[in-house]
Amino acid sequence: MIFENEKKLLKIIKYAPTIFVLSITIFILAISFFENKKKFEKDKEKIRFEYIQRNEEIIKQRVYEVYDYIKREQESTELELKKTLKEAIDTAYNIADNMYKNNPDKNIDEIKKLVVDALRNVQFNSGRGYYFIYDNSGKNILLPHNKELEGNFFWNHQDAKGSYIIKDMTALLSKSNEAFYEWYWYNPINPDVQRKKIGLVRNLEQFGWFIGTGEYLEDFEKQVQEKVLRNIKEIRFGNNGYIFIINYDSIYLSHIKKEFIGQNAIKNNDTVEIRKVIEDLMEISKKGEGFYSYIQNKKPDNELSIKKISFVKGLDNWSWMIGSGFYEDDMEKAINDKKEELNEEFKEYLFKTIMFTFSLIIFLLIISIYFTEILQRKFKKYQYEKNKQQNIIAQQSKMAALGEMIGHIAHQWRQPLSSISTSSTGMKLQKEMNILEDDFLIKGLEQINKSVQYLSTTIDDFRNFYKPNKNKSEFKILDIIDKVINLIGSQFISNGIKIVKSGDNIKINTYENELIQIIINLLNNARDELVKKDLDYEKLIFINVLKKEKNIILEIKDNAGGIPEEIKDKIFKAYFTTKKDNEGTGLGLYMSSQIVENMDAKIEVSNDNYEFEGKNYTGALFRIIIPLVIKKTKEK
Repeated sequence: MIFENEKKLLKIIKYAPTIFVLSITIFILAISFFENKKKFEKDKEKIRFEYIQRNEEIIKQRVYEVYDYIKREQESTELELKKTLKEAIDTAYNIADNMYKNNPDKNIDEIKKLVVDALRNVQFNSGRGYYFIYDNSGKNILLPHNKELEGNFFWNHQDAKGSYIIKDMTALLSKSNEAFYEWYWYNPINPDVQRKKIGLVRNLEQFGWFIGTGEYLEDFEKQVQEKVLRNIKEIRFGNNGYIFIINYDSIYLSHIKKEFIGQNAIKNNDTVEIRKVIEDLMEISKKGEGFYSYIQNKKPDNELSIKKISFVKGLDNWSWMIGSGFYEDDMEKAINDKKEELNEEFKEYLFKTIMFTFSLIIFLLIISIYFTEILQRKFKKYQYEKNKQQNIIAQQSKMAALGEMIGHIAHQWRQPLSSISTSSTGMKLQKEMNILEDDFLIKGLEQINKSVQYLSTTIDDFRNFYKPNKNKSEFKILDIIDKVINLIGSQFISNGIKIVKSGDNIKINTYENELIQIIINLLNNARDELVKKDLDYEKLIFINVLKKEKNIILEIKDNAGGIPEEIKDKIFKAYFTTKKDNEGTGLGLYMSSQIVENMDAKIEVSNDNYEFEGKNYTGALFRIIIPLVIKKTKEK
């Protein structure tokens, strides 16, 4: 597996630079194209946004200018009305005073009649204005539009809000020779609405009268509105900019199309979904102001339907909606002009990019060839150093394994050698004493032969285990575990360590000797930890085999207390050992992990808390996960 990875690495070193150069080239071209496209789209949206923003500001400004103009006219309406009333009263007073002064030969009643006759038919403010005269007792002297009421007393006459009109006027004139007065009367068309009327009264002391006149504010406002609308109709800006005004009853008061004026906006069908558009615009206006987009059926300068964005503002005291808008096709023209400009920029940019990319390819190819040579030399040097280090580690591992093997052989041979020594010594002693019998001789020789055969078998088992074998073979896993226990079991027995074996004897196909070496390393590792425990401590090692999905799992755990968390990630590293002085090489678990990798298997370690025969234990749990590859062979 390691060598395969190295071969792959060599291929990467050889081909990666070329692939890298081509990738960079494609990447640069792609980035150039998409960045330019992204820039174009961004600029397009920017144009759209700026155009909309700029035109929204324009139409909003125009609407505000008209709104402010109307507000100024509204604010001056009352002043203008008072001015006309003052002019009218001054005229009437001068007429009455001149008649009084120019007719000294007539008595006062005759002069009064002349004054009343002279003022009766005088009208002003487009025929709406007239004069009324009362004496100081509240008796009406002149009332042109209701002549039949002349001579009646109006001292207790009240307006729509309950004010005593004549009493109030008399009180004001008692303090000043002239005074303005406001009162309210019902609208004859809509009685629920009270109309404000502004009047001016002046004393005619020479007659014991006061003369006055008045005007409904809304009647005078209509005159002002007509003036305002005449001025607004002339407002134009841009190619198609204009101001439109619709009252809250949806009637056009001002529009660029004269035929719309006076017509119901909904019936004119000027937009798609006209009713919804007008209702939405009205709602926006009544709430204050805002923008609104919709489809207008016909643009003023052509017959095409086009999207329009309008800004409207409400003038509540006149119930007017003031608005203006702009059209999307003007925006699209600006965008298309910019698009053509950007296309030219893109062609120039693309040419420069291709030239730059071609130069970059040549440069990168030269650099890649140079660095490829360097990398290959570095890698070969690395391989040499690595192989050298691996050989040292392997040699150290062999020496450690050899030491282990000699220890196992010593344990295995101790009893048979002792038996040979006892039998040969006994026969020699009896021979010297001349008491050696044939039966004793035969039994002694048989015992010696049996022990020698055992020694020979043991040598064969160790030789088979340590001889190189790189071929996979098929075997049953519990049989291998038994073989391991036969090889090294004596050391565990002598240290009071009990090995508990469980699981199914599953047939697998892998490297037998490598698996044996891993099991021996793991068992030896557990043994080394258990021998540190007290003599009366029950020392246990558990070996369990189980099948899970497509894997064989071999578990080996002990009850030595587990592996400290701070070293758990280090135990498979070369030369790492927890043994003191020169007791350990730090190669057993490292070599086991390397062997497992070569077997296409995995090794895991964890600490396990478990119960056995009513007692709780903690120990290290090593788990070897071997892929299950079963050959279909007939059992003999």
